[in-house]
Amino acid sequence: MNVPENLKYTEHDEWILLEGDVATIGITDYAQNELGEIVFVELPEVGAPLAAGDSFGVVESVKAVADVYSPLAGEVVEANTPLEDDPSQINSAAFEAGWLVKIKVSDTAPLDGLMDAEAYKGYRS
Repeated sequence: MNVPENLKYTEHDEWILLEGDVATIGITDYAQNELGEIVFVELPEVGAPLAAGDSFGVVESVKAVADVYSPLAGEVVEANTPLEDDPSQINSAAFEAGWLVKIKVSDTAPLDGLMDAEAYKGYRS
């Protein structure tokens, strides 16, 4: 299981990379492995407001459908629309080309409640 050290993780298997006031969010290597071959992704529109805990999209595989949740509040500034044509990038590069959205964060306080890499490894082992 690939768990990059520089990210934060949620109990719903999302990863977060905060750079300044923009957070990139995707699903973890564990999640994509559990889902299997991803065949469809639904992403929010740019400009959509998100509250912490909101479902902002759907990832569908050959065996399951999973909602994706925002761990932070903010506004969607970019959606990874190439995934709509090639959702398999989530399987092959969950932490690179497989990111889902970027949001301009309005409150970073919820980051303190998220897991670091070691805690996430323990959570999923």
